[in-house]
Amino acid sequence: MANTTSAKKATRKIARRTAVNKARRSRVRGFVRKVEEALAAGDAVAAQAALKAAQPELQRAAGKGVLHSNTASRKVSRLAQRVKALSA
Repeated sequence: MANTTSAKKATRKIARRTAVNKARRSRVRGFVRKVEEALAAGDAVAAQAALKAAQPELQRAAGKGVLHSNTASRKVSRLAQRVKALSA
């Protein structure tokens, strides 16, 4: 358990930041899931729209440090590849 005042404050800050990051990560997962569901249903138009919505969310998460930038880029790339394959 934290003893000093600064350590107690650090604990509070970490808890707040963890909650925010958890919410951001959950939000990103929701957007990615919508793309996955559209792909599974075979709906190319919905998949394209969902990807268009998911891409900025992934990049924003990377910008905030919730995801590594390479991870976000990889996810966008792979989703885009699958959407393109469905459309073709």
